[in-house]
Amino acid sequence: MTDTILLHELVSHAAHRTPDALALTDGKKSLSYAALQAAVSGFSNGLLSLGLQRGERVAIYLEKRFETVVASFGAPAAGGVFVPLNPLLKPEQVGYILRDCNVRVLVTSPERLALLQETLPACHDLRHVVVLDSDKPPPTLGGLNVVGWREFLDAPPAPAHRVIDTDMLGILYTSGSTGKPKGVVLSHRNMVAGAKSVASYLGNHPGDTLLAALPLSFDAGFSQLTTAFHVGARVVLLNYLLPRDVLKAIEREKVTGLTAVPPLYIQLTQLAWPESVSEHLRYFANTGGRMPRETLAALRGHLPKAKPYLMYGLTEAFRSTYLPPEEVDRRPDSIGKAIPNAEILVLREDGTPCAPNEPGELVHRGALVGMGYWNDVEKTGERYKALPTHAPGREAGLVLPEIAVFSGDTVRMDEEGFLYFIGRRDEMMKTSGYRVSPTEVEEILYATKMVGECVAFGVDDDRLGQVIQIIATPRGGDDLDVDALLAECRVRMPAYMVPAGIELRQGPLPRNPNGKIDRKTLSTEWVDRNSR
Repeated sequence: MTDTILLHELVSHAAHRTPDALALTDGKKSLSYAALQAAVSGFSNGLLSLGLQRGERVAIYLEKRFETVVASFGAPAAGGVFVPLNPLLKPEQVGYILRDCNVRVLVTSPERLALLQETLPACHDLRHVVVLDSDKPPPTLGGLNVVGWREFLDAPPAPAHRVIDTDMLGILYTSGSTGKPKGVVLSHRNMVAGAKSVASYLGNHPGDTLLAALPLSFDAGFSQLTTAFHVGARVVLLNYLLPRDVLKAIEREKVTGLTAVPPLYIQLTQLAWPESVSEHLRYFANTGGRMPRETLAALRGHLPKAKPYLMYGLTEAFRSTYLPPEEVDRRPDSIGKAIPNAEILVLREDGTPCAPNEPGELVHRGALVGMGYWNDVEKTGERYKALPTHAPGREAGLVLPEIAVFSGDTVRMDEEGFLYFIGRRDEMMKTSGYRVSPTEVEEILYATKMVGECVAFGVDDDRLGQVIQIIATPRGGDDLDVDALLAECRVRMPAYMVPAGIELRQGPLPRNPNGKIDRKTLSTEWVDRNSR
């Protein structure tokens, strides 16, 4: 058996080894690896029958279900690139992404397609829509070829485009500092190396059952699929409404591995855990922000046999560090050390390594470093840079540059090599495990035509990591109805982006020397006023 080097080979190799083993469970239905591989091949053939060219983008706008996974692995199997869209995104945000990366094929449900009716005509590169089967015939959309799922998978076999592991595999969109989402481009090598690395330190094996509670558009969420498929384990897909649904799924499916974000863990600790869970949950892993100590202590109280893994990562390099369970009591505030097959450096502004405990920028080098931001030279140049000569792992005789991810996060490394997070250099907010751009929030507020000026910033919150606070002025001589503005936000924004509060001020808002609204001063003053 040859080694797995391409994403879709994670499925095909597992199907070859253990065809009857369960790969996916969704509610009361399950798919074996053989059935999953057959569906992935069918999806690949369907794309090729539409004339999909090598590297063309296939967007997937669905909740977690079998078809989402099939499309995510079937697109690269054909030689295409998958673009997973968070199902919480509104039509305007979906449309932006479809246009930004020139999506050729969209996979969605009849219900979601109906929401996109006004958005799709502006997506000029879109040619085909694959819509999940329903009792009603697929709708007619001007200029678009609409095909039903079952018919699509029945296309005749066709040879896929040649692909190597350094080719583009997927584009994961994350909030950008300019307000528009930016697409992080990942290769087959990035994803497969990540799967192998994470599975190795978590000790994943064929007997594992992993719960996919996080969105599959989120790197850590998609990682539940890749790590499981790498070892031939089972993944339980869950679209939950309440934290209790997560706990019920863990109990019902005898889940052995859970990865989640701090807000969910905080909510889970407030529930009564069945004693039986402790008999099968082997580990719980945290990502997307620091887990409060009291939350960690409560989880360990509920799960005395489960190993805690505290992790740090960024979409640009998938996953960077983890704290081994045996170190949690000694250094609970640490983000750990580099994951296998990665190296984490702490560098000064001039590129030289920091001394022990000296603050510096976290820099990630290795096979997990992504391919940059889609069609954004400026932002790519800010984050993806050549390592300086004589950086650890680099010798002067190496004349070709090595590109690493400069995270923008300030950390320190102690004498034993353990890392500690200090803070972010940019203004990005982290709430409910999501990175949110203040500018993106502000643009939506301006689009309501209800505010004159506004500024968004994050405020520390024990439950969510941060909550979003707004300071806004009325538009012209009008009054500003805060309740009406919040209602409009709920219509236009995903739930995690909706502000926790809006403070009304008379304008104009203060400026910095560059003439921009002084976000830092306003946020500092707000925190000072509200912490007294």
